[in-house]
Amino acid sequence: MTEVEKQQLGKILWAIADQLRGAMGADDFRDYMLALLFLRYLSDNYEVAVKKELGSDYPVPGKEDRRALLAVWYAQNPEDTAAFEKQMRRKVHYVIRPEFLWSSIAEQARIQHDELLNTLQKGFGYIENESFDSTFRGLFSEINLGSDNLGRTYSERNARLSKIIGEIANGLAQFSTDSDTLGDAYEYLIGQFAAGSGRKAGEFYTPQPISSILSAIVTLDGQEPATGQRSHLDSVLDFACGSGSLLLNVRHRMGPHGIGRIYGQEKNITTYNLARMNMLLHGVKDSEFEIFHGDSLTNDWDMLRETNPAKMPRFDAVVANPPFSYRWEPSEALGEDVRFKNHGLAPKSAADLAFLLHGFHYLKQDGVMAVILPHGVLFRGGAEARIRTKLLQDGHIDTVIGLPANLFFSTGIPVCILVLKRCKKPDDVLFHQRSQALRERQAPESLAAGAHRQNRLRLSIP
Repeated sequence: MTEVEKQQLGKILWAIADQLRGAMGADDFRDYMLALLFLRYLSDNYEVAVKKELGSDYPVPGKEDRRALLAVWYAQNPEDTAAFEKQMRRKVHYVIRPEFLWSSIAEQARIQHDELLNTLQKGFGYIENESFDSTFRGLFSEINLGSDNLGRTYSERNARLSKIIGEIANGLAQFSTDSDTLGDAYEYLIGQFAAGSGRKAGEFYTPQPISSILSAIVTLDGQEPATGQRSHLDSVLDFACGSGSLLLNVRHRMGPHGIGRIYGQEKNITTYNLARMNMLLHGVKDSEFEIFHGDSLTNDWDMLRETNPAKMPRFDAVVANPPFSYRWEPSEALGEDVRFKNHGLAPKSAADLAFLLHGFHYLKQDGVMAVILPHGVLFRGGAEARIRTKLLQDGHIDTVIGLPANLFFSTGIPVCILVLKRCKKPDDVLFHQRSQALRERQAPESLAAGAHRQNRLRLSIP
């Protein structure tokens, strides 16, 4: 599928969403729409693998039989289904029973079957609890099919679901969809829903131009950026990953085999589920990533709480777009936390530098960290000034990139990208203003590389 067709598909799906959501909030309808698109992806991917596995035993479509072809095979081979599912788990890491496949759900929607809603609810439960070997529990926990948003009675909700699923099926039928196509459509819809969510968009979405710049920076060679992109990253972390688009941008730049493992953390449960779906939709196997639901500031991810330095995880690349000026509770215990102890605690009114220190703590010696923060972190006084001074004195701030206002759906304030390294050759800091280049849509590769070709500013640090 061409890029033009991908854009066209995204626009068609968005038009369907805009038409069908009615008075429902954009965030609520987003969750329904993206969950259904995810089900379509899982089903398509599974049916392709099934057809390959069964070979000549794969049923031939009948003229009158509108069942999923896998349902036909199950009916003909009841004694073999258990062994077959075991084999499919080994090969594609998950199983979807025939009645829960998208083709079965779409057919029920077409005929407006009375049991559509119940079947879909059971299907979501099956995927959460039985489908994957590494169980994706709670993946659809925020999808409330009994919500009054869909209708006051079961029959009203069933009818509306039939309409939504039918329109999505018709829209997708116009295109030859593969995993990349559906992944791109998913990303497009996330962006469109973000545009309609106002301030809430900051909870789950980093605009693509900004995301591309961050991913370009952290994939360059940490010591010799001019030599270009690194050939491999063992690991990458986004500790405020939202819907996962920033992590996927890094993966896209490195290629499907260019990163050993992807790690993300997200506090918001709905966004956490979006991120997990987004990974799978883009062809990232469940064994290739780990997204944790939890709070980065309190550091409740056991993996990151490892106290043995030899076992503590470190990452080649750390990227993040944490919530701006987030209010937090810096307790006395956090003051002794290894992440903050040497620098001090960020003020209660703005956790920006607390997020930065959290990510920096887990950066490898030759790693690169790029984080988006509000412009105020560059000049605010008090505790933030002391943290900045310590980072500068230790030679960890490599580059400061100023960006213009109005780049984010969630705020109109100007922002900056801070690039940090544990071991950097220059004993100076680059200040780089890219507002005009962004407005002119300059390529992210030239933005990132250009930052390292500029004359660097030698600072006098007390």
